[in-house]
Amino acid sequence: MSLQAHQLACARGERQLFSDLNFELQSGEALWLKGRNGSGKSSLLRLLCGLGRPLLGEVRWNGTPIQRLREDYHRQLIYCGHASAIKDDLSAWENVVVSSTLSGVACSRDQALVALVSVGLGGSAELPARALSQGQRRRVALARLALDRLPPLLLLDEPFVALDQPAVQTLCRTLNWHLAGGGMLVYTTHQAQALEARRLGQFDLDQLAPW
Repeated sequence: MSLQAHQLACARGERQLFSDLNFELQSGEALWLKGRNGSGKSSLLRLLCGLGRPLLGEVRWNGTPIQRLREDYHRQLIYCGHASAIKDDLSAWENVVVSSTLSGVACSRDQALVALVSVGLGGSAELPARALSQGQRRRVALARLALDRLPPLLLLDEPFVALDQPAVQTLCRTLNWHLAGGGMLVYTTHQAQALEARRLGQFDLDQLAPW
């Protein structure tokens, strides 16, 4: 498996964020996107998951442009953006079930509860999402990563924000397990974390210096 960014250019309004951006990610590899706020990290993640269109260039999955693959590509990934994307009228565990099911992975109530325990929300599993703090909502969104079966590609925008140290350690173990099994990871963070990958690349959008 491989994810390629080929000569990507991205603009926000009239401002160009980056251009001629290239990299390739293969099984077991991780890429840490770095840069100042506003440098285009979140925009790049949205391009990689197909939620945005590049000004120039293309994103390829196993050599095929993702626009041709559409839903087939979306089933190969999990994207967790800044917004938690959870439904206020559902409980925490119901949100885990719904988000997992929408991504093509069946999830029972018991599996959702175990996942919530792993991110420190076992005692809040029955609460409606509207009653949760922003940090707790973030944990609900990340709980799907604790399920047994994950798609190959994880695209995570600031996954360690609003997590306490035990939750950070649990998430790191989950990501390391995913990478050890041949999965791929692209993530942004301002916090250096010890992740274990066959190759851990750093891409600084302030300097556009890949690998």
